[in-house]
Amino acid sequence: MEESPKSMFSGIKNIYENHYKKLLILPFALLLAAIIFIGYHFAATGEIISRDISLKGGVTITVSSGQDVDIMALEEALSLKFPDNDLATKSISQFGKQTGFIVEADISQEQVNALIGEIGNALSKKLLPQDYAVEVVGSSLGTSFFKELSIALLIAFVFMSLVVFISFRTFIPSIAVIFAAFSDMIVTLAFVNLFGMKISAAGIAAFLMLIGYSVDTNILLTTRVLKRKEETEMERIYGAIKTGLMMSATAIVAAIATLLVTQSEVIRQIMLILLIGLLADLIYTWMQNVGILRIYAERKARKRNELQS
Repeated sequence: MEESPKSMFSGIKNIYENHYKKLLILPFALLLAAIIFIGYHFAATGEIISRDISLKGGVTITVSSGQDVDIMALEEALSLKFPDNDLATKSISQFGKQTGFIVEADISQEQVNALIGEIGNALSKKLLPQDYAVEVVGSSLGTSFFKELSIALLIAFVFMSLVVFISFRTFIPSIAVIFAAFSDMIVTLAFVNLFGMKISAAGIAAFLMLIGYSVDTNILLTTRVLKRKEETEMERIYGAIKTGLMMSATAIVAAIATLLVTQSEVIRQIMLILLIGLLADLIYTWMQNVGILRIYAERKARKRNELQS
């Protein structure tokens, strides 16, 4: 006999309300797996995150082409000619029609002409100066830019933490909010590496935006649970879930819609990072942070009862 949707919902509700300590295993295990994967990525590549040419230095060649080009085949052909270099290709489309492509490679300026020649060979034509545009980013400039963006991200996280501590003025709830935001970013970073994405300056900006999204939902939850007294604890939590899921669902739908229609690689990267982060935030707000706050509230109530008795 099949279980009815109502009884299934009651079962999920029972687990959520009565086994919240066991549910903490999932977010903690996901965070541990993310840290291990990031560590593996660092050991393999020497970097915590894969950077594109704008943050690492190299050459970007934008080619206008009236013919459809197999981007993957082009990348394979160029990689054979430049086996010691990191190389990537991207398609440029307009209204669903390919209008050109981009080749990015961490090569020196002296190798640009050789790369252009190999691109022409792969297309079986000689590229004229009007067919392409070259942008060179020095390795020192790219590295410096990456360091400045990383420092900006760290400063933003520190100031966010200070604001949280000033707002709640209690250690454990404040740490829970900060830890949820930290976990959200680490898990997102792990998935970004898993998908093989190369982060640009826009990607770093997406992580900055992600701090705001994560903190919003966690502050909503913490404020409802700790500062409202007119309802039971679970009623306050469910009220926060209703509002928070509406906020997250709106942002998720907007991110998915943008991914489906945009032709810009920059916007695509921002939306994909935000989408991953918003999905991870559902776990770290409504599972991890809820569990920590309920444990904190229980211990606080127990101490109050002990003092009264």
